[in-house]
Amino acid sequence: MGWIEFGHDDATSARISVLVEQIAHHSHLYYNEATPEISDAEFDALWDELKALDPDHPQLRRIGAPIPPGSVKVIHRFPMRSLDKATDDEEIAHFVAETTAHGRRFIAQPKLDGSALSLEYRRGRLVRAATRGSGERGEDVTSNALRIPNIPDRLSWEGDCHIRGEVVMHLDIFRTKYADIAPNPRNLAAGSLRQKNIEAGKGDATDLMFYAYDVLFIPDSEKHPDSPTALNFENDSQSISWLREVGITPATEVVIEGVDDDDTTQSLIAETIRWTNQRADAIWEIDGVVLKLDNLAKRELLGQTAHHPRWALAWKFPPEEATTVLLDIDWQTGRTGAVTPVARVAPVIVSGVTVENTTLHNVGEVERLGVSIGDKVRIVRRGDVIPKIIETLGPASMDDMQNRFHADGRSFSGPLPKNSAPEIPTNCPQCNTKLWLDGAFLRCDNLSCPSRLTRSILYWCRALEMDGIGEKLVEQLCDANLVTTMPDLYRLTTDQLLGLERMAEKSAANVMTQLEGTREMPLDAFLGALGLPGIGPELATAFAGEICTIDGLLSLNESDIERLVSIEGVGETVALSLISGIGARSTMVEDFGQILTITDVAKTEAPSGPLLGYTFCITGTLSRPRKEIALQTKAAGGKVVSSVSGKLDFLIAGENSGSKLDKANRLGVKVLNEAEWEAMLQP
Repeated sequence: MGWIEFGHDDATSARISVLVEQIAHHSHLYYNEATPEISDAEFDALWDELKALDPDHPQLRRIGAPIPPGSVKVIHRFPMRSLDKATDDEEIAHFVAETTAHGRRFIAQPKLDGSALSLEYRRGRLVRAATRGSGERGEDVTSNALRIPNIPDRLSWEGDCHIRGEVVMHLDIFRTKYADIAPNPRNLAAGSLRQKNIEAGKGDATDLMFYAYDVLFIPDSEKHPDSPTALNFENDSQSISWLREVGITPATEVVIEGVDDDDTTQSLIAETIRWTNQRADAIWEIDGVVLKLDNLAKRELLGQTAHHPRWALAWKFPPEEATTVLLDIDWQTGRTGAVTPVARVAPVIVSGVTVENTTLHNVGEVERLGVSIGDKVRIVRRGDVIPKIIETLGPASMDDMQNRFHADGRSFSGPLPKNSAPEIPTNCPQCNTKLWLDGAFLRCDNLSCPSRLTRSILYWCRALEMDGIGEKLVEQLCDANLVTTMPDLYRLTTDQLLGLERMAEKSAANVMTQLEGTREMPLDAFLGALGLPGIGPELATAFAGEICTIDGLLSLNESDIERLVSIEGVGETVALSLISGIGARSTMVEDFGQILTITDVAKTEAPSGPLLGYTFCITGTLSRPRKEIALQTKAAGGKVVSSVSGKLDFLIAGENSGSKLDKANRLGVKVLNEAEWEAMLQP
């Protein structure tokens, strides 16, 4: 089957697929491995681009990353949400406008750059500590949490609650004990919290500190019968004071209350300026300021999106810059076949962190920047991870090289790298397949490429929650040629696993148990786990509800486009992506069909109702929660989106609607009040 010629829509679909893969990959490195490859700013840019291209993509509703294989999993009683972000004053003003209908009293706290932790206390005793993980479930780290000096094993209040906060390492401890073994305090704190055994040369949990930012109480209906009644505070500032009383150290907080929106905005901006000026003197690393509505009942009214609460905002410090020298560019192949460049640079220290690698994203970025090997380049970073090249400053000199290496305590005697344009690969660096250019991206179309196969298997295992099969094991299986296609996973034997290095009987048995547990699955789970470009879990479910059977999936062709695009959220580009993706993998899908039991799913009933065919967005303060209005709109056949565009039919606007109302008026979108929307519901 030949490759489809991509037009604009197809390129957008392909870009969405790449963004989803990159966000999932970098989330795993950041939250689970504490070895990020890109900066916060770069990650935010990926997130913002995906949000602009596909505002309703399920990846945007995922927080953190799945916990690593072999860890003890903890389901969070209260999910650990991420926060919406801001980087400028205008975004703070928008946040104020969106929230002040519920009050102008806010709390500002430094955004500590550490590792998120949830402490569960039952009858006042610490029974479990868990990392953020995916936000829904994390990793049990109780034994290490108990070694952190300011985490009490017992509170002075003998009730049931969950206390969340950030684990950090103070900068003076890091500089005196660990600067030579770790790149920064955040990575060391995360590693120290998660390590299974205390080892020389690694971080020690006794050198960490915990700073709380939240407490949630177990409802009386669920608490231990001997525990006191759950506490009920009016304001978050009261709960912070209570935390101090019971023996928990909260993050520093300031209460801010304005007389009107403008005064409130300026007061919050002043707090971000204060922390910006004090950042260098802080005892821990911080990367911004968290702003939260103080009144807890009004937080409930504002609610939250699938990704973040509407009553809080994380304002981040602006990026920091440095200059260095580009030494070389390596190329790496990802799961979808995208071949991306990684820049190797002369070591440069930015805010105490030495960096030697940075991403260049794609071949289009290399060409746009016009970088050459041996150039002096300007880099930008935020937080504590790898920076991004933003500008070339021309050929580097010997002084540039000496200064860069001297900053890392090394000497440089030459010669200078030859100033030359980077060599753009024409063949895959992993399998030598001829590459093709897809917009700004180079792609390898060999589904058996070792790099693509490894990442596809990992995606499959994580989608099906086979936590016992991690990256190292998958690499071993592929290197030993025990797995040459994805279905080969289900042909593995215990003896083959035991023949691998460091594979014990218990681990082998666990792998086999997990594989046996996924030998039967419905079509939607199968389609989602395949990881087709641009086809996430929600689209997989939608497609399965139309296709229904594995045979129907295998028989798809371009004559099915019309019925596929009738599915909500599916356009011609996505339909073609499914058809071409299954066509390219037909042999593998047929193999899966022989080795697995892929059960049929019921056909999804076509939507109906008085709002069928109309698209709505909801903003402002209404008489009932927005979620309730959204659900009722969908039940009546309407579609609900999160952003305003020229394609929107109606904006349902309440009080204090803010920028969405302004944009709708500019674009000529019909604006409805709540009564007008209710009238449309009538048959």
